Amino acid sequence: MESKLFRNLICIGALLLPMAALAEVKIGYLNLSAIMEKSPQAEAASKTLEKEFSYRYEKLTAARDEIVKFEETLQKDGAVMTDTRRAELEKEIRSKKREYVRQQEELKEDFNIRRSQEMGSLQKNINEVVTGLAESEKYDLVVTQPVLFASDRIDITPRVLEELQKLQ
Repeated sequence: MESKLFRNLICIGALLLPMAALAEVKIGYLNLSAIMEKSPQAEAASKTLEKEFSYRYEKLTAARDEIVKFEETLQKDGAVMTDTRRAELEKEIRSKKREYVRQQEELKEDFNIRRSQEMGSLQKNINEVVTGLAESEKYDLVVTQPVLFASDRIDITPRVLEELQKLQ
C-alpha cells in the first residue's frame, strides 16, 4: 500500500515538473519589420542610400526626358523630315533607349547591393541589442514574425528601439 502511494506521488510529481519548468520560461517577441522601419539606424541607412544614388537617378531621369523629347520631335516633325534624317533619329532613339535600360538595370543592381550591405549592418546591430537585452533580462526565447499572436506583455520591440536609439 505504501509503495502504491509512493508510486502515485512520484507520478504526480513527474506530471507537475514540466508545468513548473514552463512557468519559469521567459519569452519575448520582436516585431522585426517595425524595428527595420522605425530605428534611427534604418532611417540613417535610407538617407545614406538616397544621397549616394540621387545623382545617378537624376542622370537617368534626364536621359529619359531626352528620349521623350526626341520621340516628340519624331512624332511632330517626322512627316516633313527626309527619310535619312528620320531614320537617323529613329536609330538614335533606339540607341538611347537601350542605353537607358542598361543604366536603369545597373542602377537597380548597384542599389540592391548597397541596400543589402546597409541592411546587413543594421541586422547585426539589432542582433547584438536583442542578444544583450535577452541576456540581461534573462529571456529564454525571443521570437520574431511570423507569429500568429503575441501579446503586448511579451513584446520587446519598444525596448529594442530604445537601445538602438542609444547607439545612434
